Amino acid sequence: MRLPRDLSGAELVKRLGRLGYTVSRQTGSHIRLSCAQPGRHHVTVPVHDPLRIGTLAAVLDAVCQHHALSRDALLQRLFD
Repeated sequence: MRLPRDLSGAELVKRLGRLGYTVSRQTGSHIRLSCAQPGRHHVTVPVHDPLRIGTLAAVLDAVCQHHALSRDALLQRLFD
């Protein structure tokens, strides 16, 4: 599955909420999300519209690594 090209940071924050991520703080245009399952994990998402592909890929790779998912499996959980 391809990465979406027109995804905003705010939309990514909402979709990561499906995996248990919640907003822990916001500084300027960056939101820090925290997840307590399985173990503590933090990821920072810029609230830009649209997100750059490299930035989106880096955030998704960090989430994939923490949840032990492949990128395709994560994309299906977030965008289907």
